[in-house]
Amino acid sequence: MADAVISATIQVALETAASLATDRIGMLCGFKKDVASMTRTLSFINALLADAEERQQNQDRGVQEWLKSLEEVAYDAGNVLDELNYESLRCKVESRNQLKSKVCCFFSCSNSVAFRWRMASKVRDIKLKLNEINQEADGLGLISRAVMTAALPAAADAGDKRNRQTDSVAVPMTGRADDESKIVKMLLSPSEKVVSCLPITGMGGLGKTTLAKSIYNNQQIDGQFKKKVWVCVSKKVPIVELFKLILVQLMKGKVEVDDRNVIVEDIQNQLGGKRYFLVLDDVWDDDQALWDDFFTTLKGLHPTNGSWCLVTTRLRMMENEAYPLGKLPDDLCWSILKEKVVGGEEEPDELKAIKERVIKRCDGLPLAASVIGGLLSLKRKEEWQPILENRLLSLSADGDHVMQILKFSFDNLPSPYIKKCFAYCSIFPKDSEIERNMLIELWMAEGFLQADLNNQMMMEEIGMNYLRILLQSSLLEETRNYHGTCYKMHDLVHDLAESMSKTTKVIIDRDTSIVDNGNQIRYLATDSFGGREDREKLLESLSTSLHTLFFTEGNLSGDMLMKLKNLYVLNLSLTITEELPVSIGKLIHLRYVNLERSSISFLPDSLCKLYNLQTLTLSESSVKHLPKGMCNLISLRHLHYYIDDDGEFQMPLEMGRLTCLQTLRFFNVGREKGRQIEEFGSLKNLKGRLEIRNLELVKGKEGAEEAKLSEKANLFSLRLWWAYDRDGDNYNDEDVLDGLRPHPNLEELVISLFMGDQFPRWLMDLPTTTTLPKSATTPPKLARLVFNRCNRCRELLSLQNFASLKQLEIYDCDELTNLSGDMLHYCTSLQKLRVIGCGNLISFPLDLRQTPSLLELELSSCPKLKTSMTPKGFGFLTSLRELRIGPFSDDHENSSIYNEFDWSGLISSSSSSSSALRLLRLTGLPHMESLPHQIQYLTTLMSLMLRDFGGIKALPDWFGNLAALEELHLFDFKELRHLPSGDAMRSLTKLKRLLVIGSPLLKERCTPESSGPDSQWSKVSHIQDLRIR
Repeated sequence: MADAVISATIQVALETAASLATDRIGMLCGFKKDVASMTRTLSFINALLADAEERQQNQDRGVQEWLKSLEEVAYDAGNVLDELNYESLRCKVESRNQLKSKVCCFFSCSNSVAFRWRMASKVRDIKLKLNEINQEADGLGLISRAVMTAALPAAADAGDKRNRQTDSVAVPMTGRADDESKIVKMLLSPSEKVVSCLPITGMGGLGKTTLAKSIYNNQQIDGQFKKKVWVCVSKKVPIVELFKLILVQLMKGKVEVDDRNVIVEDIQNQLGGKRYFLVLDDVWDDDQALWDDFFTTLKGLHPTNGSWCLVTTRLRMMENEAYPLGKLPDDLCWSILKEKVVGGEEEPDELKAIKERVIKRCDGLPLAASVIGGLLSLKRKEEWQPILENRLLSLSADGDHVMQILKFSFDNLPSPYIKKCFAYCSIFPKDSEIERNMLIELWMAEGFLQADLNNQMMMEEIGMNYLRILLQSSLLEETRNYHGTCYKMHDLVHDLAESMSKTTKVIIDRDTSIVDNGNQIRYLATDSFGGREDREKLLESLSTSLHTLFFTEGNLSGDMLMKLKNLYVLNLSLTITEELPVSIGKLIHLRYVNLERSSISFLPDSLCKLYNLQTLTLSESSVKHLPKGMCNLISLRHLHYYIDDDGEFQMPLEMGRLTCLQTLRFFNVGREKGRQIEEFGSLKNLKGRLEIRNLELVKGKEGAEEAKLSEKANLFSLRLWWAYDRDGDNYNDEDVLDGLRPHPNLEELVISLFMGDQFPRWLMDLPTTTTLPKSATTPPKLARLVFNRCNRCRELLSLQNFASLKQLEIYDCDELTNLSGDMLHYCTSLQKLRVIGCGNLISFPLDLRQTPSLLELELSSCPKLKTSMTPKGFGFLTSLRELRIGPFSDDHENSSIYNEFDWSGLISSSSSSSSALRLLRLTGLPHMESLPHQIQYLTTLMSLMLRDFGGIKALPDWFGNLAALEELHLFDFKELRHLPSGDAMRSLTKLKRLLVIGSPLLKERCTPESSGPDSQWSKVSHIQDLRIR
């Protein structure tokens, strides 16, 4: 079979090589003429690719062999030119380090003669091979065609990285409401079985997983089942592994044990006899013996009837009555396609003209409708008709209809680079959630994000544009997890990516998926398969061809690493190796090194010889210190590394030399030159988050201004920290902060341990467009503002007109006494307001009409704050969901400290149809003998947390009014003996969790052994999650 992506691979390799040749290598002494000749030949051969691609698709074996030979030579040319590029970078670094004022001669290094001879020989070999390739092209009759690359759509933001894991998060679903209703009805019907099974069956692309997600998140399911578990199976697995996958989801973490009995016992403990709902998504095993064994074990876990297992599969299996998922009606397929093409806008005539024929091609499959819609959206309107007539209607009616459409969509991607980016994703196992920045950085390292000479976009911006195109084409799906925005593939799309990449091998859990091309594997992902000898043998066979190595959960020696001399990407995340081999400094092509969550704690100085390195990822690793020579990594763009401030960490010297740097999570300012804040001045490309520590070491406003933060338009989060313990009291914090004015594009600002009396004027000017520099193109965006331990500040200036502000948080500002009632005037977007631990705060009479969008309000641990001086106007808050307050200070006793609180407004707001308070946390005083009775009217509460009502002996029966309550937490009710009456407790039908801490008298009465009239056990024994300690 012809390699569908080989011409894209070759074009990318040829253009990458040509780009290297024209960048800086062509000017190198002794190579200018040879490199120029090579560049002309590369360009000429590139022009033959269009003709060769067409002929190899027609199974011309001669052309196919020619393309394979060309691919190998193109990669060789790229490696040789990159070696010259590395030498140029090395000379630049050494020249700078030696403080030479004149330009370094390329061959002034000690091994210049040997290097020149060796490289000249390599360049001649490449030229000879390219000439042979050229001659063979003549013999094959290949003709030159102008290389026409489709124009890319305008750039716009695109909305465990290794293991296939579908998530249970619901996504928009079209046309399956009836199916969902029918299945939910079946799941809710009484059952005499311990566990019943319902397979949802159907061909790929029907939307089985989407339907299962919607059912999983259905509120009726939540009410019926006490436990829910989502497991993606995705391949044939042993039964022990299947149970292990279930336990992982129940425990929300990694499971180390492999013994079946122990795993099943743990599952039994986690389920605790409760009725559960289990989803097994994407099942591929029809071994009836395995499923008999599996369900027999499940039935034996506990005697409770009514649990269900929902299965999605393309197979007929398990001898259970299945729910066959039918195709979508034509009108619903059209709505999916139309949404992809024009969104909510009116259908253009060009779309109406092809409607009937396009619907026919969708064949009732949501995936097909989405893919075709994505394809049309990337084309001009005048191209829609020819695409339909020339290609879509000619697709074979036989075979896999969806796969043909997917392949057609791939063929129409507007650039060979995008095709390579898509095919590269096959290195991740099915259903991987691939973090956005990681994917872009990998593409960049492999050279897939080359910009043309007229393109001013950075490579990362090009990568974002490619992601948007793949997303629009439905070849990628967007999701979110704790890493942020991620991307994944439908399993059919992953199958396509595998078929497009003939040079990828994946070995996971000894399950090998290979689309082999002799020994020309360029991308390898493997875990700790086999023994050391097996690994060495494999890597030895790939020593010259391998570009990417994902080596997880294993141990990679220096000797093994040395064999991979043409490696561009090295991912050692999760490895058990404790030291990065010194030999890594010999891998001169490396552009990406990932040590995330690895056991590696030491980085050798040789790492700093990787002058091509673009990305170094050390997130959640054991690395405590960075090598001294980090400033030599002059190509470094992304340093993913963060450690807590332990007072000992020092930044490597002269980080300001890393002028390409975009990602730098933190910087510890030091005393000596090379570690001072002036290093930021030359880091013009910084973006994302930045935390600057030890600001007490900055020498005044002028010193702070050398950081040039006001010029860094791509920083969206800035955290400024001074030291916790400082000698004396003569601080320059106000001057320093004044010099650290950020760019108005900033979205988050955190100021911690600032010891000035007042904040600089620029803070109040941030929301005014008149302060925008000429370079700014958008209005200010500040959404989160935090003041933490600013202990000399007695008051805050009014933050009026901060229209973009969504969160304001004030923590532990001991000298703060007053917050004005109009300080948040026109802060109409504010959603979260927290004032915590301000020990001397007396007054905060905020008019809540100024903050109509407030969702969360917390005023806590401010013991001098008087109730009469707390915010008023709760009745105007139509969106308030969470309220945490107290204790407050008054000259009254018992519950009267809350008498002047705006209960009437809160009750009015909570009872309105548009608002519903979900959470209330109230803190009293140790002597208080009763609760504020107004709580009983907050009937929408789902969570109630009460603390420090130490004199209360019995909870009132009005608790029974809180019918929506799901969680009740009681802390430090030292005298509490009685819960509400039995009738009141039985009224709390939704109460799932009761947590009581610090009530010793009640604890004695809430045990199965307690008896007599004072026993409270009968009131709580039915609660699912009961903890009294």
